[in-house]
Amino acid sequence: MSKNQDIDDLDRQILSILMRNAKKPYTDIAKQLFVSGGTIHVRMKKLEDAGVVKGYHLAVDHVKLGYDICAFLGIYLDKSSLYDDAVALLKDIPEVVSLHYTTGLYNIFAKILCRDTNHLRDVLHDKIQKIPGIQRTETFISLEEGIDRPINIAETTEAREV
Repeated sequence: MSKNQDIDDLDRQILSILMRNAKKPYTDIAKQLFVSGGTIHVRMKKLEDAGVVKGYHLAVDHVKLGYDICAFLGIYLDKSSLYDDAVALLKDIPEVVSLHYTTGLYNIFAKILCRDTNHLRDVLHDKIQKIPGIQRTETFISLEEGIDRPINIAETTEAREV
């Protein structure tokens, strides 16, 4: 499947529904979209095989699990060519939950979850800042997440072509 040529409006509607509620039964989606349950199964299998659907995730409240600190970390590398090596080592740090190669001030922008500020300090000092090639880091502690939602992909083909 090329970039998105083989994804039609029905696929987008199915994905949009499941992106908001991954537990919604295929039969309920079929009723909502006026198609058969089998159509939903076939479409989802096609999207999985094409790599459009990469997996299924459970969203949890990290604070209720004892992880009170969400921080974003701008990481400066000595050289951009060290990116792959740094990422390989950052993957081994369980507190690093998201990582992006970026333009702008930082080479890498990471999201980390920690129990408290002492845990954050330990992760920064004992793990992240000891990685070869990491020159320095800049930490931003999130005080509140105001929006966490999937992208709206259910717009019609006509609206995308305008």
